[in-house]
Amino acid sequence: MTEDWRKDRIGSALRGRNPTVLRRLPAGFAVIGDVQFLPGYCVLLVDDPAVRRLSGLPRSRRLAFLSDMDRLGEAVERACGRLDPAFRRVNLEILGNKDDFLHAHVWPRYAWESADLVGRPVWSYPRERWTDERYALGPRHDALRQAIGEELDGPAV
Repeated sequence: MTEDWRKDRIGSALRGRNPTVLRRLPAGFAVIGDVQFLPGYCVLLVDDPAVRRLSGLPRSRRLAFLSDMDRLGEAVERACGRLDPAFRRVNLEILGNKDDFLHAHVWPRYAWESADLVGRPVWSYPRERWTDERYALGPRHDALRQAIGEELDGPAV
């Protein structure tokens, strides 16, 4: 792959060149996160890179995006719950402080997280977790990718 898809995540997804895409959803793309220190971390990318915030969408598209966020959250919940008995819940966030396009984070949370972090926002994790190659998305996450994708393919509950 010659292009650096990380510089244009939405455009590369639209072109079919973003390797993190799990599924195309009605209002965006379900992607697995680049970092997996909490296995199953996913992001919902809006399908228009010009949209900067939720309120930048017409109401019908806004509701579709929120529905997609719910659907991805439920898929992560079901897949992670099947794969790790220590799975507890998912956290859903729309922040937009770093990347200037609409996206939603879906963070699985686990009982094995350290006591000082388990009840805090994911952003409280030390910076090393975000950059350490041990947590980078790779082939060892293929079963997780497949499980989340299968949940997205199933009927919405």
